[in-house]
Amino acid sequence: MIDFLAKGGVLVTPILFCSVMALAIFLERLIRFGRMRSRGAGLAEKIAHLLKKGEDPKAYELAGSSNSPMGRILRQAIEVKDHGREILETVIVHATDEEVRGLSRYIQTLGTIGNIAPLLGLLGTVIGMIKAFMVIQQMGGKVNAAVLAGGIWEAMLTTALGLSVALPTMVAHSYLISRVDRYEARLQDGAVTFIKAIASLTK
Repeated sequence: MIDFLAKGGVLVTPILFCSVMALAIFLERLIRFGRMRSRGAGLAEKIAHLLKKGEDPKAYELAGSSNSPMGRILRQAIEVKDHGREILETVIVHATDEEVRGLSRYIQTLGTIGNIAPLLGLLGTVIGMIKAFMVIQQMGGKVNAAVLAGGIWEAMLTTALGLSVALPTMVAHSYLISRVDRYEARLQDGAVTFIKAIASLTK
């Protein structure tokens, strides 16, 4: 396999590097999302219940001990809950955006890899074709079909390799984006629950 890939030229190495990077990012994000699956579940409702009972210190402690994006957002919200609705909403929006940026870390890199991998493959093919035609020129155009076909398939190897890296990378990118979107929706739902609880206290 190594000898086969080596025939693709110097651009095989960066394409393979892209595949390793894409796999590492995908697995890292999967592990991160898997750890957060159970964290923060039902946290907004629990904190809202404590706030309605007037147990603000317990609510603040619970938010901090959850070690989850939802907990960090609600902890900041609790700190400013008595400063007015506008400030509270501003803090929640800012904290939510910050957590979403953390969840989206490296995902843009995954998309970039998916975009450049086929371009690297195409560049390798172009370089390979140039070399093939240079050989034909050096031989005075007297080249049989077997020699020409051999040069072409070696040139096309990098395109096939680039596409084989790009396709699963783009699928992984779309999947992770959908996971981030779902988690962002959960954070927004929790924030709404918290704001409703605060609104009920001021009535």
